[in-house]
Amino acid sequence: MAATLEVESTLTDRFQTTVPSSVRKALKLDKRDKLHYQILPDGRVVLSKVADDDSDPVLGRFLHFLAGDIAAHPERLQAVDAGLVQRITALVGDVDVDLDEHLPEDGE
Repeated sequence: MAATLEVESTLTDRFQTTVPSSVRKALKLDKRDKLHYQILPDGRVVLSKVADDDSDPVLGRFLHFLAGDIAAHPERLQAVDAGLVQRITALVGDVDVDLDEHLPEDGE
């Protein structure tokens, strides 16, 4: 496989590096994006961007639409009723949720 782009970066004393701007542009990386490293048997590493919405292909587009609508029409925003907040808290207030935890394969 012929390389279309070759760049280098340097590791710091803490084993950190800056992703070169040409790589950020090629992968369309933004701040807080996640990276995936695939280490091949010959020692080469394939670096790719982790898709934000792997579990639901529509979610990213919906959130983008929602953000655009809020920016265009902030007057549509309404406060959440205090009674609804109390009801939600009563139902799930003691539930611990780790949003980064992966769901089991069987969906349970």
